[in-house]
Amino acid sequence: MTQVSRFGDWPEHVALGLLLGLFAWLRGNKKWTRVFLAMLVACALAGAVARVIKITTGRARPSVRTEIVWNGPRLSEKYHAFPSGHTAASTAFFAVLCFASWRIGLPCLLIPLLIAFSRMYVAAHYLSDVVFAAMLGILCAIATAHILKIRNLHDQSADHA
Repeated sequence: MTQVSRFGDWPEHVALGLLLGLFAWLRGNKKWTRVFLAMLVACALAGAVARVIKITTGRARPSVRTEIVWNGPRLSEKYHAFPSGHTAASTAFFAVLCFASWRIGLPCLLIPLLIAFSRMYVAAHYLSDVVFAAMLGILCAIATAHILKIRNLHDQSADHA
């Protein structure tokens, strides 16, 4: 679970998104290039929003021994439990894929679920941290998909037929 937790951080998602985007671009597929770039935007947005909330709330991680669980704004990583940035970024990343192609994206949503579980397993987050983060990720994916006009690619191909 420690390795899953490490893999679930944003750099790995960005690397995957860039590789897939580059591959789609080299193949001349504008639709999929746009989807992969939208996945990166959603991931970055969710990560940034989660980071601001983490610093602002200052919730102690489960591994921290303290009587006070909510501490107010803190810069120490020990007090950045709420929400899970790993879960928010991963959920946003794969939710955009789900909006573009539910057949591909739906099974990929197991990845953020596994990451969320791993974050609780390594005592970095509480259940409420990962649940809120998943909701945040979905909201960021919805906003990104709406702004960048990402929708089911199967519907788009039917429109042009």
